[in-house]
Amino acid sequence: MIDKTPAQWQQLLQDKHAEPMAYQVTRHAATERPFTGRYADFWREGNYHCICCGALLFHSSTKFNAGCGWPSFYQAASPQAIAEKRDISHGMVRTETVCANCGAHLGHVFDDGPMPTGLRYCMNSAALEHKS
Repeated sequence: MIDKTPAQWQQLLQDKHAEPMAYQVTRHAATERPFTGRYADFWREGNYHCICCGALLFHSSTKFNAGCGWPSFYQAASPQAIAEKRDISHGMVRTETVCANCGAHLGHVFDDGPMPTGLRYCMNSAALEHKS
């Protein structure tokens, strides 16, 4: 796991010209408002990487329109790309998703997605970086 100080994470994200909410989302599990993130309605081919460490998380071929306001994917790029944690915040029980490489909060995964997996990885745009 990559270990950096809060100041180092903030500087890294600033140097990458990340979205303003990127630090709060990735390091403090904040959530961007629905339909506001740069990738909510973005459909170019390519791959989605962790904004913090560059790890490959999703392929654009697995992105789908869930209508929820956040970029959604039905499958991670590899079984090792995403780690899961139990999240009991906000009076709900959910499964939080984090980058397995650096621990950045990405969003949550739900079991209401399309086949073949039936999963919906509901991600924050601020945690992602698209590369063609």
